[in-house]
Amino acid sequence: MMNPQAMMQFVSAINTFKNNHPKFASFIELVIKGGIPEGSVIEITVTRPGEDPITANMKVLQSDLELMQALKDMKP
Repeated sequence: MMNPQAMMQFVSAINTFKNNHPKFASFIELVIKGGIPEGSVIEITVTRPGEDPITANMKVLQSDLELMQALKDMKP
């Protein structure tokens, strides 16, 4: 279990991320609230300046859903 100071730092970091990237944070919240059933595919592409894009994907497993639920349960 996280100590209170670490939890406060984590919450602060999440809030900073949401302020810096409001559209992306809203997108993630919308997708999570709508549910991501087992078997869904999540894909992400990263394009570094001056480089070709790199894409990876994953098929959602039951263990992934359990991890997401544990993270949601940590939300203050």
